[in-house]
Amino acid sequence: MRFITLLVPILLAIAIAACSGIETRPAPIDTFAAGDYKYYKWRSDPLPNPDNSKDPMYVMDPILRNAVDAELAEKGYVLDPGRAQFTVDYIFATGLRMGELSSEASNITPYPSVNPNRQINQAVVDNAYALGGVKETANIALQFNDSVTRKEVWHVIITKIVENVNKVDKTELRSSLKKGVKDALSNLPPAD
Repeated sequence: MRFITLLVPILLAIAIAACSGIETRPAPIDTFAAGDYKYYKWRSDPLPNPDNSKDPMYVMDPILRNAVDAELAEKGYVLDPGRAQFTVDYIFATGLRMGELSSEASNITPYPSVNPNRQINQAVVDNAYALGGVKETANIALQFNDSVTRKEVWHVIITKIVENVNKVDKTELRSSLKKGVKDALSNLPPAD
């Protein structure tokens, strides 16, 4: 019985982590792996924020840089601008993603609807509303370029559905970025 009470919270934590809504799309790693890189630098300077702006871009920049630096350091890469063999840069952009169409929607309208007294399964309708419609996404493309040739050697795109567009929760942002960067850089070979 004690084993089951210990197992339930662990399984619940795994299920919650799996439903985080973070998606990564890495490019093939062959070119980067062939470069035998160890040292890197950031291609651009951190964004200055003298007015303490709460704009998502200014809030995200130092958190993303710290997460990338920590993950690269864990893999053995060294942040050294003087000896950098590759550069790291990112592009941040918001996007829109179309939701899923309801299988219960008619061929006249793609939007889910409720028809009274038609034996509609309410759970199906609720899921259609939750999954349907346009969702805003936050997208970050991490790009690694060779320092000498200045050509891209690898990139990865991290996408997360934004739950509350009007509020930037710094704690949630830090957690999401840390998880997204860890997933994004998981295929990266360790430095020699």
